[in-house]
Amino acid sequence: MRNALQIAFLVLAGWLAMAQQKPAAKAKSAPADKPAADSSRLPTEAEVNGFMKATFGYDPQLTWKIVSIKPSQAEGLAEVTVEISGPQGQGGQKFFVSQDGKHAVVGEIIPFGAHPFEQTRRILEKKANGPSRGPASASVLIVEFSDLQCPHCKDANPTIERLINEDPNVRFVSQNFPLPSHNWAMKAAAYADCVGRASNDAYWKFVGSVYSAQNDITADNADQKLTDLADKAGVKGSEIATCAAQPETEARVQASIELGKSVDVNSTPTLFINGRPVGVSGNSYEALKQIVNFAAKEK
Repeated sequence: MRNALQIAFLVLAGWLAMAQQKPAAKAKSAPADKPAADSSRLPTEAEVNGFMKATFGYDPQLTWKIVSIKPSQAEGLAEVTVEISGPQGQGGQKFFVSQDGKHAVVGEIIPFGAHPFEQTRRILEKKANGPSRGPASASVLIVEFSDLQCPHCKDANPTIERLINEDPNVRFVSQNFPLPSHNWAMKAAAYADCVGRASNDAYWKFVGSVYSAQNDITADNADQKLTDLADKAGVKGSEIATCAAQPETEARVQASIELGKSVDVNSTPTLFINGRPVGVSGNSYEALKQIVNFAAKEK
């Protein structure tokens, strides 16, 4: 699968191609509040909406919502995230606005240096607390952010399973990242969280069975289907259902989502191999294995 930013870019890029114009040409310059982190100026919501209207207003079927406007990790740039909806679906899009308010850049700002993935690796080593497999002392940590309703996650699962089953030098951690565009994903994440807390072994059986049953699960029957699958995984489904409905379970799932967002996850599945973000279906097993081997040597 393409990585999160590539997927988001494709949504915007297709519509930009239809518009046959560059976003930067429509950006406006206006003073705004200064962020605490640096001296760059943030565009206002009015400016962002004006930019979006100028770019996409030709098509009444396209709508957007501003998700955030904040200082970028790169000094002098503001980071803007919007959610765009239309006939082609829904997607998040991140872009960056220059300090003078005259240019926008669509793409990815990535860390630079001899150890560009170290900060993300440290964050995930400390905070990734989902069900895990493999030795805690493993030299390679793989963290997956996934959505049980996501067909790409289902497609990627056999590749990931092969990778972690064939390499004893890997620790794998599963994190919930249900997407808002999926109508039963949040509920499935809550069930998965409860199954994982009840039995680590049952968790992997449950996840595999949910992927297999994706086409049969709907928003209307999700509770019954997920309860039955929890039973079949080896835990008591009725107890899992009760657990899944608790506010603290929702809070745990939300904490996993926030962890993902803190390392720039916005689509699923997203894998991190010792902090390096890696797409799955866009990489063969052999390519993923190469990255794992390289990470083990560089540890």
